[in-house]
Amino acid sequence: MLSAFVTTNRQEIITRCRARVSARMAPRPTALELERGIPMFLDQLATSLQSKLLDAEAVSVTATQHGADLLRMGFTIAQVVHDYGDACQSITELAIEQEATIPTHDFQALNLCLDDAIAGAVTEYARQRELDIVVADARRATEDLGYLAHELRNLIATATLAFEALKGGGVGISGSTGAVLGRSLMRLHDLVDRSLAAVRLKAGIGSPDRIVVGELIEELEVSAMMEAKASSHRLTVETSDPTAVITADRQILASVIANLVQNAYKYSHPHSHVTLRTVTTADHVRIQVEDECGGLPSGKVETLLLPFEQGSADHSGLGLGLAICVRGVKAIGGVLRVHDLPPKGCMFEVELPRVATAP
Repeated sequence: MLSAFVTTNRQEIITRCRARVSARMAPRPTALELERGIPMFLDQLATSLQSKLLDAEAVSVTATQHGADLLRMGFTIAQVVHDYGDACQSITELAIEQEATIPTHDFQALNLCLDDAIAGAVTEYARQRELDIVVADARRATEDLGYLAHELRNLIATATLAFEALKGGGVGISGSTGAVLGRSLMRLHDLVDRSLAAVRLKAGIGSPDRIVVGELIEELEVSAMMEAKASSHRLTVETSDPTAVITADRQILASVIANLVQNAYKYSHPHSHVTLRTVTTADHVRIQVEDECGGLPSGKVETLLLPFEQGSADHSGLGLGLAICVRGVKAIGGVLRVHDLPPKGCMFEVELPRVATAP
């Protein structure tokens, strides 16, 4: 019913939406936005609405593609977010004024389409900006403080846009836009941790501490469980001897393990099982992260730990995590190994000397 209503009243909705956009103080409307953009936003919402009512899974893919198309045309992310909202509001107001008989679930589907469209555009914007950095000069950027500032700004901008959309009340925190906000905050956390570890490694700063393995794993488990939930994976933590003691720079080691867990989530199949475990012997402690990526291609084990290597179509990271892990493990006197476990997945293992404790 709502889809037919939008088709029948297309021109009136476009007129109302243009009036809304023209009255907006920020971001200022452009001629392209008013002439071509508004009809395009409305048509994309209508298409997404039909898809949502027929196939809820397909609409997320469509929303991301629409976001990519609009950004390539020169629309800013702020224009995309606001214009989708204006189109949705214009549809709702006109339906109320005409007292149109439209089922409640159609309006709910429209709100979900708005949520997906905003989330798709924000996610695509962040991905494109990240890829631009990689293509332009990723190797040099990693040595430059400006790279860190740029990455932080991108993630903060994405989180802020998602927050503004949520604050408006048009979309719910449990929807796609809320998920974008959550992922952005997690990536900020990971970026800061990784950058601090990289700085310590580059500067040769090390502060060896006696670390009780069980206590370290407990600390890491909290954030790892949150990431598992956000990425729709399951996490199992197994500690064979929680009282075992090692000596290492705590921040570097924690960053290494966190990177390995994040890497496992990223490359595993959807809804997979990731295991974080410790295995102890009389002389060593091995911290293992096992995933379900399906196994490694031939020859990949030899190149996987090199900088800028990435193993999937997901380019949301810069491929530096494992390189930092290699340097970090070497700096704290350990060894990092990769074990291919086809067809299930693979396992990363950090081996460190065990410290003898008093009887």
